[in-house]
Formats: sequence, structure tokens, C-alpha cells
Amino acid sequence: MADPSSYRPKPGQLPDSPGVYKFRDEHRRVIYVGKAKSLRQRLANYFQDLSGLHPRTRTMVTTAASVEWTVVSTEVEALQLEYSWIKEFDPRFNVKYRDDKSYPYLAVTLNEEFPRVQVMRGAKKKGVRYFGPYGHAWAIRETVDLMLRVFPVRTCSAGVFKNAARSGRPCLLGYIGKCSAPCVGRVTPEEHRELADDFCDFMAGRTGTYIRRLEKDMTAAAEEMEYERAARLRDDVEALRRAMEKSAVVLADATDADLIAVAEDELEAAVQIFHVRGGRVRGQRGWVTDKVENVDTSGLVEHALQQLYGEETGDSVPKEVLVPALPEDPEAVSQWLAGRRGSQVSLRIPQRGDKKDLMATVQRNAQQALGLHKTKRASDLTTRSRALEEIAEALGLDTAPLRIECFDISHLQGDDVVASMVVFEDGLARKGEYRRFQIKGFEGQDDVRSMHEVISRRFRRYLHEKERTGEWEEGPAATGPVPAAPAVDGPAPTGPVPAAPDQDAGAEPREDDGRPKRFAYPPQLLVVDGGQPQVAAAKRALDELGIDDIAVCGLAKRLEEVWLPDDDDPVVLPRSSEGLYLLQRVRDEAHRFAITYQRAKRAKRIRASPLDAVAGLGETRKQALIKHFGSVKKLRQATIDEICEVPGIGRRTAESVAVALAAAAPATPAVNTATGEIIEEDDGGSTT
Repeated sequence: MADPSSYRPKPGQLPDSPGVYKFRDEHRRVIYVGKAKSLRQRLANYFQDLSGLHPRTRTMVTTAASVEWTVVSTEVEALQLEYSWIKEFDPRFNVKYRDDKSYPYLAVTLNEEFPRVQVMRGAKKKGVRYFGPYGHAWAIRETVDLMLRVFPVRTCSAGVFKNAARSGRPCLLGYIGKCSAPCVGRVTPEEHRELADDFCDFMAGRTGTYIRRLEKDMTAAAEEMEYERAARLRDDVEALRRAMEKSAVVLADATDADLIAVAEDELEAAVQIFHVRGGRVRGQRGWVTDKVENVDTSGLVEHALQQLYGEETGDSVPKEVLVPALPEDPEAVSQWLAGRRGSQVSLRIPQRGDKKDLMATVQRNAQQALGLHKTKRASDLTTRSRALEEIAEALGLDTAPLRIECFDISHLQGDDVVASMVVFEDGLARKGEYRRFQIKGFEGQDDVRSMHEVISRRFRRYLHEKERTGEWEEGPAATGPVPAAPAVDGPAPTGPVPAAPDQDAGAEPREDDGRPKRFAYPPQLLVVDGGQPQVAAAKRALDELGIDDIAVCGLAKRLEEVWLPDDDDPVVLPRSSEGLYLLQRVRDEAHRFAITYQRAKRAKRIRASPLDAVAGLGETRKQALIKHFGSVKKLRQATIDEICEVPGIGRRTAESVAVALAAAAPATPAVNTATGEIIEEDDGGSTT
């Protein structure tokens, strides 16, 4: 525990101006970020007598080892910088809201030639118009189904659209009038975009215009005795009204506003947000957080506003934001919101009328959300605690293994051998700390040798990090520098794009940036997917590195037996054991993660082309070459001058392409031994 007086800034060092400050621990990790109108006055509050500090603040300042600050011009800049740093460093003592679910949105892809209406989750994309969020995806689909009668916008995927365009026949929705069928040219791109714009206007709350227009057209059609058209327009009006009924009118003056309510106790807080557009509730979402810092309702509201609007621009920020308590500096927050929207934003507490009544409803939702979260968490905590205690008792551990790491090896008949590392903390998966490895020490199939290599590489990184931060001093078991480890493929990706390789353990360490380094934390329990041989390999790897404070076990798939090092007989946990269930979840997650990576590597290898060996030749120019010549075979037959004719290909690149293709050319034609046919190369350069 650090003494705050040891790193207290000297008198006169702190400026009396707005700014943002960071507290770091002894390992240079950022543990808290805050902002202030006056850095001098705010930071002085942290260095008073410890007995006068809130317990959470006292824990933070005694954990910290240094404090830094950055001066800014205005409170608005401080608010923006604070948000950016919290997002970048993920400090452990800052309030961070967790979504209680992945909310679906109704999205219109205005960035496409023919905009598409669909349900979307996850991060928002540029050029896409979003409405919501909604509580359930089926609510979106019901609304869209009603509105397609009036606004027959495309809803099909890119593959279905291309197939319909190729065949000249629209899909079923095109035949029944719920799609304008732009795939077969029934409408022009301009006409279809106008439909999409009308759809967006209606969803944004401008409903009266369209209904009045349809009713006028219906009356005109009836007067002209076009009764079938009048009946169709009547049904369209009813469809729009049913769609509107799904979101009840809550504010009579067609207000665009977000209402935010907070329910809290000493340990946790729940936030509920109602999104009102055109006087109707168009979406709802909720967050829950642990109160890891000393923060009141005003602070919780400010954090909620930062998370809610930190990535939003334009109409996604409403004209009016109603809150239960104003932030500490409401003027600065209002200016920040106005900057995100591009026009004035009203931030206030509702005092009377419909808005105050609706705020009470949002508050009740927040109270219910907090109560439900506490009920679920209490049950979940009890189960996870029992599981960890059962594992500790079965394996003879002194304490419950709060951090568990599991390793698995995956390959296909000895090819594309990879490994995975998954992490569970307090019985829950920490996907941000998953890691993937390529086996590089040898070729072929040897699960035991692969396990030894992976464990060695992972804990070399750990020892290197301890040495770098000064947490570990070399002893008799670890004399000399920590050996370098082969590169690791990196953290678990959130999408299909692989992460960049991690820094080599023997290389010069990067400059400290406040973020926890990879492999910085050791597990209390190391689990391997396998039996005695894999467990022995993992234990041998730890012994070679001089690590003796990490428990090791293996979980064999056949009988779900738990194997310990140097034991001839397995530990058999009861089938109803919560500890066994947890070990199975950890093992299955490691297997899933490993096989996913292995399949991705195999698919990439199958799609490999001789052009991949050309340094500096990106995907765009590869496609340009294939498109110009038609196939890799024809490209191989081309001269350097002919290759230079392709836009973007210079002579040096053309020479590199010619050399690479010549080196990859088969000596003799490949023959299918079953049919006797010569196997030709396809457009991508692989054989078929």
C-alpha cells in the first residue's frame, strides 16, 4: 500500500486551470481518470488525511503510485479528454456501465446504392441510419412487415439480391408487393432511394404527413371510382396506424428527447434510458455498474451521458435530454452535447406535466432493473463461488482459483497446428484476454510437444513482464535474461480480422502507456485439455522456468477425469458437481476458440495464391491483375510489359510478379488420377 504523500505534487506545481488527471499504480497502469475545473483544488482533495477520505477514494490513492495531469483550455475539452482516456485505458477505479444485453436496432443502409432495411446489433457503421434500440428483434420485424406495404424497400441480403438480378426474377416479397424489386429494374436507384428516405422520415416521427397524403389519395381514388386502388390505400393507412400503435404516444407535443433515470445503492447503480422521437417511445436500454469510485447521482448521470453520446453525432443526439440530477458542470456538458449534435441541446430536470410523469416511469424501470440484476447476480455469485470452492477442495488448493487459464491444441491431421488460451476470472469468461498461438518449434502432429511449447511461451512472457516492471528478481532458478519466445498471434479478435502479432518477449519493451500488458497476470490454476501426457508437459514447462506457485490440472474428454501432475490416478468429481461444470465450460471454450482459429488458418491456406509471395502487392492490385488477365495461368504466360499495362502496376512490381509466378509454376501439369483430367488453375491461383 503506497503512501499518497510520497507522490504528492509539490506546492506550486499544480495549475489553477481546467484539466484532466491520471493516477497510475506502481506498474504504470492507469487506475483512475478524472477532470476538474481547477486541477489545483481538485487534486488537493486527494492528498488530505486518509481518515477523511471516502473508503473507495482511500483505496484508490493508496493503490496509486503517481499522478499526472494535462491542462486544457475549457471544461468541454476536459470532458472530451476524460471520456477518451477512460475508453482507452479502462481504469479499474472509474465507473464503467455494462449493457445488460446487446440491443437490436432497425437500420437502413443508406451507404448502399439500393438501401436495405434490416435488424442490426453491435457497433454502429458509418452511412447507416439507426432507429431504436428495441427490446426485442421481433418487435422490429413486426413493424417493418407492416410498413413494407407503404414503403416497399429492399430487405434482402446481398447474395439474394445478386441472384435475383442474375436470374431476372424477384424474390417472393417482390411478387406480393412488399418490395419494389430494384434487383430486376422495376424501380430506378433514385426511386428506390426516395422510398428509403420516406421510410426513414416516417420512423423519425414525421408520420402525420404520410397518413394525410394517403387519406387524400384514397378519397380521390374513390371519387374517380377506382375502388380497388382506394381499398389498397385504405389498407396502407391501417398498416401505418398499426405500426404507430406499437409505440404509444407519451408526449403530446411531438418532442424528441432522451429521458435518463438512475437507481442506486451503496454498491451498484442501474441506468435506464427511454428514447422518445416524435412524442413516441422509439427505444429503451439499460446499464448496470459497480460503484468503484465515490460518485453521487450527478456523477453517474455525467458518466451515462458520456457513454451514451460519446460516439454519436447529428440527430442521434436529441434536442432535449432529461435527467434526474444535473452534472457538476451542466453548462460544459450541454456545450459538449451541442457539439456532438451540431445544434443547441437542452439538458434539464423535468419539473411538471407529462415529462415529469414519464420520468417517473423511467425511474420505476431503473429500480426494477437494479432489483432484477441483484437477484440474478446473487444467484450467479453463489453458484460460481461454490464451483470455485469445489475445485479448490478437489485439487488441494489453499485458496479458490479466481483466475483460470485453459490451453488446447487443434490441428487437422497434423496440418495448421495451433493452440488457444482462454481466461476465466471469478468463474466468468474474460474474452479480451484470450490468446492464440501458432506452433512454430516443429512440424507435424505432437500434442504433448505442442502443449510444452505453448506453456513455455506464455510464461516466458509473464516472467519478462515481471522483470520489466520490477516485480520479479532473478533467482537461482531464473539466472540470466529471460529467453525470447516465438511471436504469438495476438488477442482474440471481435470480428473476422486477425489481430496483429504481439511484441516478442526478448525485444525491447514498448514505452509504458498505462494499459495492462499482455500476459501480465498469472493464473492460480492452469488447465490443459487432455490427460496425463499433456499435464506432464505443462508441468515440465513451468518447472523449466522456475515457476512453482501455479497449480496444473488436465481434463480428459472421455470420462471427464481431472488429472494432476505425478498422480497415477485421476480425481473424479461428481457428475452433479458445480466445479466439474465450470471446468467443462472452460475446457469447451478453449476447444471452441482453438478450432475456430485452426479452421480460419486452413481456409486462408486453401485460398492462397502465388501472388501472396509478392512483397508490397496488396489485395486491390491482386484483384486488378486477375481481372485484367482472367486467371493466374494467363498472368503467368504474360510478359513484363503486358503486366505493366495493368493500372497501378509499375515495372519493378511487374518483375516481382513474374519471378514469383515462375517460382510457383508446377514442373508438370497436375493430373487427377481418378479421371485422368489435367487440373487447371482457377482465378484465385489455387487448384481445383
